[in-house]
Amino acid sequence: MNQSPTLIEQGISHQHLKAVSCANVLTLAYQSLGVIYGDLSTSPLYVYKTTFSGKLSLHENDEEIFGVFSFIFWTFTLIALFKYVFIVLSADDNGEGGTFALYSLLCRYAKLRILPNHQEMDEKLSTYAMGSPGETRQSAAVKSFFEKHPKSQKCLLIFVLLGTCMAIGDSVLTPTISVLSAVSGVKLKIPELHENYVVIISCIILVAIFSVQRYGTHRVAFIFAPISTAWLLSISSIGVYNTIKWNPRIVSALSPVYMYKFLRSTGVEGWVSLGGVVLSITGVETMFADLGHFSSLSIKVAFSFFVYPCLILAYMGEAAFLSKNHEDIQRSFYKAIPEPVFWPVFIVATFAAVVGSQAVISATFSIISQCCALDCFPRVKIIHTSSKIHGQIYIPEVNWMLMCLCLAVTIGLRDTNMIGHAYGLAVTSVMLVTTCLMTLVMTIVWKQRIITVLAFLLCFGSIELLYFSACVYKIPEGGWIPILLSLTFMAVMYIWNYGTTKKHEFDVENKVSMDRIIALGPSIGMVRVPGIGLVYTNLVTGVPAVFGHFVTNLPAFHRILVFVCVKSVQVPYIGEEERFVISRVGPKEYGMFRSVVRYGYRDVPREMYDFESRLVSAIAEFVETEPGLEEEGTNVKEECREIMEAKEAGVAYILGHSYAKAKQSSSMLKKFAVNVVFAFMSTNCRGTDTVLNVPHTSLLEVGMVYYV
Repeated sequence: MNQSPTLIEQGISHQHLKAVSCANVLTLAYQSLGVIYGDLSTSPLYVYKTTFSGKLSLHENDEEIFGVFSFIFWTFTLIALFKYVFIVLSADDNGEGGTFALYSLLCRYAKLRILPNHQEMDEKLSTYAMGSPGETRQSAAVKSFFEKHPKSQKCLLIFVLLGTCMAIGDSVLTPTISVLSAVSGVKLKIPELHENYVVIISCIILVAIFSVQRYGTHRVAFIFAPISTAWLLSISSIGVYNTIKWNPRIVSALSPVYMYKFLRSTGVEGWVSLGGVVLSITGVETMFADLGHFSSLSIKVAFSFFVYPCLILAYMGEAAFLSKNHEDIQRSFYKAIPEPVFWPVFIVATFAAVVGSQAVISATFSIISQCCALDCFPRVKIIHTSSKIHGQIYIPEVNWMLMCLCLAVTIGLRDTNMIGHAYGLAVTSVMLVTTCLMTLVMTIVWKQRIITVLAFLLCFGSIELLYFSACVYKIPEGGWIPILLSLTFMAVMYIWNYGTTKKHEFDVENKVSMDRIIALGPSIGMVRVPGIGLVYTNLVTGVPAVFGHFVTNLPAFHRILVFVCVKSVQVPYIGEEERFVISRVGPKEYGMFRSVVRYGYRDVPREMYDFESRLVSAIAEFVETEPGLEEEGTNVKEECREIMEAKEAGVAYILGHSYAKAKQSSSMLKKFAVNVVFAFMSTNCRGTDTVLNVPHTSLLEVGMVYYV
């Protein structure tokens, strides 16, 4: 037990546990309750209320209530338990989960979309391992399709971005509906309280939630698990009490026959109401997305043996109460709470809503960070809130943007039913994206038989399509909100990705020859000055056009010149020992090197701490171990001494300050996207010098226009 803290620290970092004791699994499972299941556990606050909000309220008899509970039970069992816990959690990328993890697996195994500066040596990374090289007929056919149709790869990227944007939409709707639903319970005890005051209290709580984000979740995370545990135990105990007191026959609704009876008796109204039922599994995607913070086994244990039975008992008890109290359908959760424990449960519910909100906000920070790493989002300020726990970050711009959107939805709609309709569409969209990506992973990565893949797709895809169709019907009643949010975010992501890709293509097409630059030296009076010059570029080969532009206008550069490329690789993490790749540029006497600094999509480059010393040490180590120089020991020592002397003389950072402009022959749409939208984002996002923490006293920027 003395080793438990160490193992726990590993469990929430990227060094995943391979073999852990039962005690450590249980400890991690307990901690996961406060981080992963906050959103899922607060669903009982609004599921029945939203389900019976439309014309289904005209069918408030026992058969309909039994049918809704049956749908909740089987949806929870099939989607949450069977799909996510038993299948999807196994599709991890070196222990990481989420949409980008699935996409990363597909990119590596099928080369669907490799980042533009990909190198073959990246495939030798320890985290890049792709398992057995064998192919099945199905996996070969899918790979061949993507290779023959490059546009399909772009469509897949857009599909992934859609799922990502819907997940970001969740982070707007989850805090809103959770907090508003929890606070609205006070009206039962204070009926004269005006709705405006409920909205004001909810807004104050939302502002408080977002205001404390900058301190990091680790400062308050120790109370998250107890809150979630107390909440789940409370609602499950009340569920058992209500089942026994009001209608023990509700147990018979576990039979799927009641789902058929429900749809037969309610028809279209019953189908439309399924948009409320699907809210019972909001948050299941978080189980997969937060896989990297805990071990897969601990998440499975927590859900299967605690979260799942507690929530089923809670929904069962509320259904039993409703079967005898039809008039309380729109305030069923708080009405079902026994009078002596109302206020304690109300307080715990409010805290549980805060915990659920915190989980999705933290997840959004991680999603945005991954998007930035894969050139799908403008550069933003990323702050590490914990020096010990990997992955706990804070993004100020995103935080305040989410807060404003949450307040706008809360004040603008005020109705948890309308927010629920919006929430349902976002949830089902993300689940459908996961199902489709899992189908490709099962085919290409796992190389499953076609019958197994089709069974997975038809079983879970058909269920999710049923719920998705019901949510689409609610677009005029709030469902338009996630569509508007996701389209806006997707436009930003796609335009940024398009602009950065085009700039890279311009760099590749306009590379200059170092031999040509050296040959021009005497004619333009080029000289070498003491010190080290670090030229930042996106290229992993060749000399960037910005450097040629620099030396033709200022014909001098440093004695030691290093072309530095900081790039992302489509793996979650890269160890420090594999971070730097050093090579020479030109003959030895040129004194020029290239350093490729590699990060994974879950790595967040910290403020390039002691970067100069680490880089110089890596170059010196390369010189000492360079092949073919075993017999030139004196020369090697001399070169290492020159490198160290150059460092003492000073280090200068040379960055390109480039502007992208669409060519004159471009379409109006492209000109608007590049000259207006991309230019606006480039101007207002964080500069490269800030991201790389370049000291301003040593910075030299070279302006250049890229016509793309």
